[in-house]
Amino acid sequence: MADRREFSVSLVTPDGAAYEGDAQMIIVPGAAGEIGVLARHAPLIATLKAGSTRVHVTETEVLEFATGPGFFQVLQDRAIALVDDAVKAEEIDDARARTQLEAAQAKLAAIESGDSTVDRWQVEQRIRHAENQLAVSGRSS
Repeated sequence: MADRREFSVSLVTPDGAAYEGDAQMIIVPGAAGEIGVLARHAPLIATLKAGSTRVHVTETEVLEFATGPGFFQVLQDRAIALVDDAVKAEEIDDARARTQLEAAQAKLAAIESGDSTVDRWQVEQRIRHAENQLAVSGRSS
């Protein structure tokens, strides 16, 4: 098993696992840039921003998800990404993403006008997540 190329990967949302299984690599949108993890990676904890998460199940099969902000942990050949939302690229609903984008932009406008005390960073991440869904959807069609 010294040359093992696969490791356990979990992509988890509040609604449950979006992906659970073995993979050769996972690439997540870290707060400071993309983080790629292979089997036998050193332990790691990171903050994730809204972006594209790619699970390389095999050399030819790559699953892409539009993911919201969250956290990432790697420990003993196990990677876990805990995110607000994860939508498979081919399952993105453009109309839903546009509705989410418009709602988040309205919340941001309320914050800027002083009519809301909602956390600005969270609202900005929701805007990025909706925009990311639309971007990922455009690439996958």
